[in-house]
Amino acid sequence: MSAVPEADLDQREGPAPHLVQQPDDLALSLRSLDWVATRDGLNLRVARWQKTNEPVGTLVICAGRAEFIEKYYETIADLLARNLVVVAFDWRGQGLSDHELSNRRKGHIDDFSLYERDLDALVEHVLTPVCPQPWFGLAHSMGGTILLEQARHGRSPFARVVLTSPMIGIYGLSSPRLARAVLALLDYVGLGGAFLPGGGGETATITWPFPGNVFTTDRQRHTRSASYIGAHAPLGLGDPTIGWTHAAFRLMKQFEDVNYPRQTHLPILIIASGHDRIVDTRATERFAQRLKIGRLVIVPGAEHEILLERDPLRDLFWAAFDAFIPGKSRAVNPNAPAEAAKD
Repeated sequence: MSAVPEADLDQREGPAPHLVQQPDDLALSLRSLDWVATRDGLNLRVARWQKTNEPVGTLVICAGRAEFIEKYYETIADLLARNLVVVAFDWRGQGLSDHELSNRRKGHIDDFSLYERDLDALVEHVLTPVCPQPWFGLAHSMGGTILLEQARHGRSPFARVVLTSPMIGIYGLSSPRLARAVLALLDYVGLGGAFLPGGGGETATITWPFPGNVFTTDRQRHTRSASYIGAHAPLGLGDPTIGWTHAAFRLMKQFEDVNYPRQTHLPILIIASGHDRIVDTRATERFAQRLKIGRLVIVPGAEHEILLERDPLRDLFWAAFDAFIPGKSRAVNPNAPAEAAKD
């Protein structure tokens, strides 16, 4: 896959960014690959693909924790087939973007509001100069949490967003209040940059063995995702840090407010996993029921990563997606979709 840097994207001094490829990866229509600078001085790896000269809009992939651009190659191909320009990037502290800590296995952050600086840089340096509107967001897990918070405050650049398995609550957590208190104490005494105790530490979570994994029931897609870490180790992240987890719990606490979703005036499609063992699907259901302009679809039998699931489960995702996001066979009217998004 060749990179075609464009003059309108900021470039970091030093080596050019690259994409990791495996022999069986799909050939995609890459238009640009570059570093984009945030206002606080970090550099993000950003890629843009465009297959047609008359796209119906632009879709931005906002990955989950520990994810990276390469993991979405198959999804990017599916989106290009729908006549969309596709933008994918690595959040700060993930993939090949800059990290706040020297240990690149730690995707550390002190507050989730910092992720919005990444989105601001994307809008300024990529979306506004070269990407046709309307702009749509496709966010997974942590990415969904970030887009929800942005939308609640009226700062979303997107006409519509699709969230897969958003991190609204944590599966199996009996006492969120106690967890928040313990995390706050550990963070306060200076352990924010340490891995959560009791986990795998620096071992990249994506490389966990397939039997018993909590991500997907599709062995081939699971193996393919893990293979990128084997090909290029810096892509991988280990367990969350205490500071990152503390920040995540502070934000998730806000989702418990019954008025939070009612303050979100953006068409949102939430696609939840029926067998999710990472985020709490019941919390997602409660949240979605209170959205002003929202729809919830639950994919039965799916693990956390719906886009890496078996074809019949992915087909359910794409059916819901196509009913919500204008595609190649429909004219785009960004002022019309609000009513269509209601239950």
